[in-house]
Amino acid sequence: PNFQTYQPKKKMISEEVLKKVKQIEIQTRKLVNEVFSGEYHSAFKGRGMEFAEVREYQYGDDIRMIDWNVTARSSSTYVKIMEEERELTVYFMIDNSASGLFGSIQQAKSEIAAEICSVLAFSALKNGDKIGLLSFTDKIEKYLSPRKGKGYALQLIREILFGEHDSKGTDLASALRFLSKVAHKKSVVFVVSDFYNTDFDMELKALSNKHDVILIHTIDPFDKELPDLGLMNFSDPESREQMFVDCGDEKLRSTYSQKFIDRREQLKKMSLKNKVDLINIETDKPYILPLSLFFKSRGRLMH
Repeated sequence: PNFQTYQPKKKMISEEVLKKVKQIEIQTRKLVNEVFSGEYHSAFKGRGMEFAEVREYQYGDDIRMIDWNVTARSSSTYVKIMEEERELTVYFMIDNSASGLFGSIQQAKSEIAAEICSVLAFSALKNGDKIGLLSFTDKIEKYLSPRKGKGYALQLIREILFGEHDSKGTDLASALRFLSKVAHKKSVVFVVSDFYNTDFDMELKALSNKHDVILIHTIDPFDKELPDLGLMNFSDPESREQMFVDCGDEKLRSTYSQKFIDRREQLKKMSLKNKVDLINIETDKPYILPLSLFFKSRGRLMH
């Protein structure tokens, strides 16, 4: 097992919850307005093109767009003007297993996940898209069907941060199967997890065949390597198993680091094979840069 120190979230009273959610809203809305709004629009095209209007033919227009019915009824040649069918459906699949509650720095992985989803949710709403949520552990914890509105976005953030979950484990494969059943039209799906469980290749393939899937891998410094701090008491956040580990053992630290490298490489290969985007978010670094690079890269591919 992957052992980490584990500090459970304190039960927060409603005033504190509202304050935290409001803080995230203010922080991420600023990012959306200043950085991500245009990039989000460029990265995610609509589902297709729909008819908007007709206008007179101008030199250089594509003759394939001539509206022969309108042209036949007038003395001029008219062409169809198409516009992008913008409205998308965006799902956030959030891994709420206990390992997400861990954080060796100021914020837990689940808090970073909530901020990232907030940025993406407000970007989606600004573009007129619907947003939905699937929260999971080793079972489906909460499903919120896609809707619009600021209040709904705040509800999603509250659920990610403070939703009550009895289970501690992870079963991403079941969650992917569930979304495949409920998401009928082509959607954008962000899967946010620390991906300690990577046994979901078949389910990822099935979902990505129909939807635009993006994996967001949240990584704490302790996920990558153990600190050289001698004997430490560790607890597996999902099984709650406890054991003492000699972090001064160089071989043990090397083995631990290699397991992370192997897991990340497996995730990368799985993403490439299934034509799925993968964004690595390290919790000790600003998430703005990897998100921005992702948007710009997608935007270039779309044009």
